[in-house]
Amino acid sequence: MSSINQADFAKQGEEVRRYQEICSMDVPLNSPGLAEVGFQNFLGYMLPRVELQLALMFSVAQALHSLFKRFSFPRNFSEILAGIILGKTMLGHLVGIEKHRLLFPDDDVLLDTLMKVGFIFYMFLVGVKMDPSMVSKAGRKGWSIGLIAALGPLLSGGFLGNNKMLDYYQPIYRRPAIKAIIRIISLSPFPVIAALLIDLKIMNSELGRLALAAGLIGDMFYVGQNALSTTYRIYTSDYGAPVISLTLIESILVIIASVGTRVMFLKIIKWTPEGKPVKNYYISLICCGVLASALTCDNVGLQFHFAPFVIGLVVPSGPPLGSGIADRMDTFISGLLAPFILTYSATKMDLAVFFDFNFISSVLFIISVISLVKLAAVFGTAMLNKMPPRDAVNLSIIMATQGIVQGALYEIVYKLQSIDNETFTVLILSIFVMALVAHLAVGFLYDYSRAYSGYQKRNVQHTPYNAELRVLACADRQDDAIAAVKLLEISNPSKESPLAIYVLHIVELVGRATPVLINHSLGQKNANNASRSQHLIDLFEKFGQNNMGVASVQVFTAMSLPKFMHHDICSLAFDKLVSLIIIPFHRKWSPQGKIVYDSNVQRTINRQVLEMSPCSVGILIDRRKIRPQETSIDNDKDSVYHICVIFLGGADDREALAYAKRMMLNSLGTCLTVVRIVAANAGQESQWDTILDTETLRDIKMQGAHQNNIEYREEKSKDGPETAFLINTLLENSDIDMIMVGRTHAENSPLLTGLTEWCDLPELGAVGDILAAADVNRPVSVLVMQQQIVAKK
Repeated sequence: MSSINQADFAKQGEEVRRYQEICSMDVPLNSPGLAEVGFQNFLGYMLPRVELQLALMFSVAQALHSLFKRFSFPRNFSEILAGIILGKTMLGHLVGIEKHRLLFPDDDVLLDTLMKVGFIFYMFLVGVKMDPSMVSKAGRKGWSIGLIAALGPLLSGGFLGNNKMLDYYQPIYRRPAIKAIIRIISLSPFPVIAALLIDLKIMNSELGRLALAAGLIGDMFYVGQNALSTTYRIYTSDYGAPVISLTLIESILVIIASVGTRVMFLKIIKWTPEGKPVKNYYISLICCGVLASALTCDNVGLQFHFAPFVIGLVVPSGPPLGSGIADRMDTFISGLLAPFILTYSATKMDLAVFFDFNFISSVLFIISVISLVKLAAVFGTAMLNKMPPRDAVNLSIIMATQGIVQGALYEIVYKLQSIDNETFTVLILSIFVMALVAHLAVGFLYDYSRAYSGYQKRNVQHTPYNAELRVLACADRQDDAIAAVKLLEISNPSKESPLAIYVLHIVELVGRATPVLINHSLGQKNANNASRSQHLIDLFEKFGQNNMGVASVQVFTAMSLPKFMHHDICSLAFDKLVSLIIIPFHRKWSPQGKIVYDSNVQRTINRQVLEMSPCSVGILIDRRKIRPQETSIDNDKDSVYHICVIFLGGADDREALAYAKRMMLNSLGTCLTVVRIVAANAGQESQWDTILDTETLRDIKMQGAHQNNIEYREEKSKDGPETAFLINTLLENSDIDMIMVGRTHAENSPLLTGLTEWCDLPELGAVGDILAAADVNRPVSVLVMQQQIVAKK
């Protein structure tokens, strides 16, 4: 510092005073035109200058993103790089700092205000897109990871930012900057995590939901900790008297933002006809409320973006309000204002001016230590919660990333002059590097083929008999709905073993309409035209009324393109934590046994659901002899229903047997036959699978010996053709209403030798393929089960 020429400081001080005088002058708003004022004077008018600034920042950022997205670089990378190109670092040194200040003044009040408004609505929009109930669904894993991710950096930052520690390596005038940096770098902001997950297209995965829940829990912890520490500081200062009134005002604001607006939003939903968009008047009213809440927060001592984020969180997710707000605001907010925040911040960087290398080294050291602590803390906690190592690494990287929230907070601290320009430059560069590394690392390590695979067991076998079984029934035709209701009816819901039924009516999107998910349980007004799902709603509501108190029913309609329908199914199953998805078979038969319906679209959906499902899946093959009098579920309600489970062994067969066992609970109108087919030359199957199969069948054998409605028997087979013969014999000689079987079995099982190679319907498995093709004139329905595929550890 002493080697710097004092005359240079004097010259810089004179320039600063001159520019302050210029900036304090009234700036004209509109330009009379280039023909009259010329290009240089054109920048002296506020509105044309702002238009040029926004056009340059947006165009350069979009051009860079179009180039770098081919290499999987994140949008943040392009936005900050655009700011570096247009800022002092490149454009400023090419045209000269004085000319550059004409385009980007050091203190541009209009752009600063626009940046804050953009940040307000960005936080609101992020809240709208999120579901706060994920906190209650987070479980021990989410809470532990969220709290540790907050506590680890907080404790390490507290150690590094302690006054006694700072005495060793920083002068007094640098300490406020160090403490501000530690507070910001310790955060794992929920919006930053959400933006990364959206960019990587994994927000609806199990990993994404866990990261979002942990981020939201960490933010809640930071808000509470910050409120307590601020209250304590005010109380112990000379201004301690107003602390009670200030706390009361803040509490009232939070209650209004969370409870009052929620009531208003529910009213808006009820006033909106079903299937129709929310009126623009309501959207405008909500935007005004968001701005008013930010202004109130800024005047009572809270961060100005706190209330907008809370209001966004209480917006009911999905259509019509949540998706309506997102659809109308997303392009402007996420497409223009949000990228503008980082780009505008980066224009203030100057990579050519560094004076205090010792301080910069300290800043980089602090960023590295806190980031490493956060990575280690999240990774260790994830491993203790028995997550797969690869997912634990991905989660720790996601929680340690930086983005738009840190950029906005650094900008605020910079405007408050807590940090100087060279420190601000290093901090924005840290966002630049960490966002790039996080995006590339997670994109490389994450297995996209298992986006919905979970870490918890969500299947029928591991759902206790006295716990609620959650089922998602999918249908696109009335015949499918009738078959699904019959299956649910014989599942025998009771107070000891209740059912939660979620029904999804799949409707193919025609024309250029927007995809929509309608929840028919929101109490919205009926649209002018009759609901396309009304016949399904009536059918399942009747089932709910007949099983009042033991089964709950919610009906949804998903209107989407066929190539995205499996995402609608898996996403709803994931949201509702269901244990079983029931999907219809793609073929239908007439009473005479002829195929009258064969949908390749439905078959493709079924195969994709089997591959990506977050829980167990059952493909329901409806083979009843459909007559007009049998369309009513109540006609055969009192007759005995005969279920048969063909058991060859394996996880899928165990899942089918578990569902059959649940059907037999407190049932007098159902009988069960379990036929176990064993290899004549035993010993080639997996020994562990054999142990699990034997344990699963143990109680069935005991019940079969004491109960008349349960029968267990074994058949021996030496190869695939003999297995097919046994199955056909069973169909011919038994009065069976439904057969349940697993989809897959051991690859080296001699029971399937020769069958797998000739399987026409691999989505049903070798045995399911036989049952779907054989003796179509018999009214025998089939349920092919696949147990949930849990993420490998």
